[in-house]
Order: sequence, then C-alpha cells, then structure tokens
Amino acid sequence: MGFLIAQILAGLANAAALFMVASGLSLIFGVTRIVNFAHGSFYMLGAYIAYSSMQVFPGAFGFWGSIFLAGLAVGIIGVIVELCVLRPIYRAPELFQLVATFGVILVIQDLALVIWGAEDLLGPRAPGLKGVVDIFGNPVPTYDLALIGLTPFVLFGLWYLMTKTRVGVLVRAATQDREMVGALGVNQAWLFTGVFFLGAFLAGLGGALQLPKGGADLLMDFNILAAIFVVVVIGGMGSIPGALIAAILISILNVFGVRFLPQSTLVLMFVVMAVVLSLRPYGLLGREEAPGEHGQVGDVERPIHPLGNRARSVVGILIVILSLVPALGFNFLPVVLSDILIACLFAASLHFILGLGGLVSFGHAAFFGGGAYAAALMVHYANVPMELALLLAPLGAGFLAVIIGWFCLRLTGVYFAMLTLAFAQLIWSIAFQWDEVTGGDDGILGIWPTAWASDTTVYYYMTLIITTGAIILLRQAAHAPFGYALRGSRDSVRRAEATGINTTKIQLTAITFAGAMAGLAGGLFVFAKGSIFPTELEIAKSFDALIMVFLGGVKTLSGPLAGASALTAFQDILTRFEYWRLSLGLLIIGIVIVTPEGIAGLGHKILDRLTNYANDERRI
Repeated sequence: MGFLIAQILAGLANAAALFMVASGLSLIFGVTRIVNFAHGSFYMLGAYIAYSSMQVFPGAFGFWGSIFLAGLAVGIIGVIVELCVLRPIYRAPELFQLVATFGVILVIQDLALVIWGAEDLLGPRAPGLKGVVDIFGNPVPTYDLALIGLTPFVLFGLWYLMTKTRVGVLVRAATQDREMVGALGVNQAWLFTGVFFLGAFLAGLGGALQLPKGGADLLMDFNILAAIFVVVVIGGMGSIPGALIAAILISILNVFGVRFLPQSTLVLMFVVMAVVLSLRPYGLLGREEAPGEHGQVGDVERPIHPLGNRARSVVGILIVILSLVPALGFNFLPVVLSDILIACLFAASLHFILGLGGLVSFGHAAFFGGGAYAAALMVHYANVPMELALLLAPLGAGFLAVIIGWFCLRLTGVYFAMLTLAFAQLIWSIAFQWDEVTGGDDGILGIWPTAWASDTTVYYYMTLIITTGAIILLRQAAHAPFGYALRGSRDSVRRAEATGINTTKIQLTAITFAGAMAGLAGGLFVFAKGSIFPTELEIAKSFDALIMVFLGGVKTLSGPLAGASALTAFQDILTRFEYWRLSLGLLIIGIVIVTPEGIAGLGHKILDRLTNYANDERRI
C-alpha cells in the first residue's frame, strides 16, 4: 500500500510541471490556432534563467523569487517572439506558423549554448524542502509534495482568470469563435499577445519548478515537446481541466511503466493517446472542430493547373542541367544532389496528402523509415538484390500506410496529425528496441547498391531517374480525376459525398499512395548511405518534411521541391559552422516573414507580375 501511494505521489509531482507547460500551450493553441513547437524552448529557458537568478539571489526568498522571475522573463520573451515572428504571418495559411516556431527553436538552442554552455547544470535544492517524508515506509521528497500542493493554486488561478474576468471571457470566446470576437470590435492582435505572454509564462514557470528535480540541459525542449502535445491533445485542445487530467494520467502511468514495464516508457503516452482518441476523437474534454480550424489547410490552395509549354521547357532544361552535373568533376556534388532529390520526393509525398488532401501528418517519417527498413531488412536477412529491395520498399511502406490511415482517418485536424505521430513513435520504438532484428540503436550496416550501381555517378543518375519519375507520377495523380476528388474531399466532405465520392476511400488511397512514394524515397536513401538507423523514424524527421513543404509553399505543387532543395542545401552548408542552428533558424524565420506564401509561392507571384507587366506593355 505504501509503495502504491509513493508511486502515485511521484506521478502527481511530475504532472505538476507538465500541467503548467501544457496548459500554456493549450491556451495559445485554443486562441491563436498556432502549433507552437517553440513551447518546449520556453520551458527550457525557464530552467536556465531560474538557475542564473538563483546564483545571484540565494536563500528561500531568492529561490522562489527566481522561479517567478524566470516565468516573467520567459513571458516577455514569448511576447517578443509573438510580435516579431508570428504577428507578421497571422494571415498566412494555418500551420504555416509552425515553420517559424521551428526556426525559433533553433535560435533559442544556440543562444542557450552561447550563454550557458554545453554542460548540464544541476539545480539547487529548494530551501526548507530538501528532506523526505516517510509514507508507510516509503520516502517521498518534500519538494514533490510542495509541487503537488502548488498545482491546485495554479489551477484555481487559471479558473478564476478564465471564468471571472473580462480577459478570460474574451479568451474563452476566442477559443470558441475567433472571427466573431473580432467582429465585436475586440483587438485580436493584443488579445493574442496577452495569451502568448500567459502561455509562455506558464511554460517558463514549469521549467523553473522542475529545476531542483532534473537540472537544466540543452535537450529539455525536445524531451518535453512530445509530452506536452500529447497532454494537450488527450485533454482536448483549449481545455485547461482536460490538460490537468491528461497530465496526471500520463505521469502516473509513466511512473508505473518505468517500474514494471521499462520497455513501454518510450511509447506509453502515445499508446494512451491512441486509445483515448479512438474512444473520444476530440480528447477527453475537447469539442468537435469546425472546417478550417486547428491546422486544416483546405482553403489555402490557389488554382493548380497542369504545366504549360513554357514551364515544361524550364523543367526539361533543369533536368538536363542535373544530368550534366557529374561532368563538372566535383565528386561531392552528385552525393549532395542525391540527398536533395530524395528529400524532394519525401516532401512531395507529404504534400500530396497535406496540400491536396488537407491531411496534416506529424508522422510521415514512419513511411520514409519504414521503406528504408523494409529494403535494408530484405538485403540483410534475405540477401535480395538492390533492384528487388527498391520494389519492396514502397510496397512495405504502402502496407504500413493502409493500416495507419485506416485508424487515423476517423479524426481530423491536429487530432489526426497527433495520431499519425503516435503510430510513427510506435514504429520507431520497435526499430529502436528490437535489437535482434533491427540492430536497435546500432542500426543495420552494409546495405550497399549492387555492383553496377556502386559508382557514385551511376547511383546519382539512377536516383535522378527514379525520383523524377515518382514526382511526375505524383503530379499526374494530382491532375487526374482522383486528385480532383481528393481536393473535393478536402474542401467539403458533405458536398463531395453528395456527388457520390467515397471520401474515406479516396483519402485512404491517397495516404497509401503518398506512403508508398515516401517509402521509395527511404529505399533510395538506405542504399545511398549504406545503412539505416532509428533516427530516420524520429519526430525530427517528420518535422523536417513539414518544414520543407511549408517553407517551399503549400499552395503549389512545386512548393515541396523548392522547400526540400532549400532546406537540404542550407543544412549542408550551415552545419559546417559552430553555431549553425542560430544561422539556420534566423534564415528560416526571415524566409517565412518575407515570403508567407513560401519560396515557390514567391516565385509564382513574381512570374505573374512579370507576365502582367509584359501584357500591359503590349497593350500600350
């Protein structure tokens, strides 16, 4: 009995900080519709700022004062991010802001590295709370009990703010109907800024309170990012009580999982999320989404037409140029361009379901890595030739896409996106932990092309032909009746079904097709590198694909190609420098602010203006 109570108390203590961070994210998301990937960075900054402040102000007053000052400082940093980075792009397509917040993550990571260094910092113990309390023979840290006692006060404060003040009424109204609040004359810009301050303040407060338990390190942001998104989704987007219930549920289950089933801890919270969303598609206390909410991108596309003769000529010239690259004599160029071509196919496959189908996936790496592992496993265990393995890669990934799509299509918006992430994490955990088959963290090595394609130049030409053919196939599907049916399902499910379109079947077919193309990219990748590791299934890989699509432009079919080329080239160049994350982050933020329609969208806009100018000159 004592052991059970001690474990529950440990879970409740962990839930305290998790709830504070998740409640801030829930508020920001509920009002502004921003998928704020930088929220984990605010949590990390809270811990670092509190640590520095505690070095200056010792004692009990300094300790608790530093925690409050850290939350306040992070809240101000959140306001700066909102004003300088997010406000200029509020009119951009929903979910486009995630590209900007990803840039903020990179900037904050390197700034933290410059200011506090790479060493992990051990936080000071809380004055007066350094001991333990004996509960039925089991020691429980006094600081854990203090965190548990603090949680109801935070919850009461948020409840009072949301229900008893005018600001809270406006926040709740904006969560329900943002457009109506604006129509009533409320200054939405300052409302967004205020909510962002409060959300960032809570994140910083949570990071500062966690300092005595785990210290501060540069991986804090990514370590908590998935957890807070899971908590927000399980609780229901915009629901503070839901975030509390979900934080308690996840934290207590995780404590018992570590004790009794350690292998489950990597995916336990994702399994719980999958179960909850299967029973409650909008979270425990969430509400049904309206079309266009929470990251759905159904209204962001400009009319897409097949390429005209001039555009086809440009594409033909580009392919000729790419085919002449090996003749330049630079041995590294074919390798870099092979990586870019594979990234282009990966991004184009995601754009097919995101841009055309309105299905935002946070787990597209499951298909890329799944195809790579399918090819590698066949070569490693069955000794199949490269040619057959490249055929099996898209088949394996497509089969995986059928299973994942069948479960996920019951949901919409961010709930759909998070469930795809849950499946991707489940597949990653299998690859990471099944050492006997996948090699675990050591990966599978020695997966090289067959003799005729072993030369770098030959493999480059093969990659160019396959990726070009696959991208053309994706474009052809977009302009086929199937592609128009997919866009119709995206824009209005009811209208599409009224015309006789089976929207679920169309969307499942699209996910399967896109998954197979991503698997083909993964197959090419594994033979290009000669190995495969679980990192190709991680969350970061899926985020890379999202960044490529939105950076290039979601409104046009050429967007993912432009975004993949730019991001891959930037990473290859900037990673040679010490603070490459800072440079890349600032570059991404700059591109997002200057070209909210993406790189390809900017190109189309310039081309349209030049065409209109030429037509005006002819009329004159």
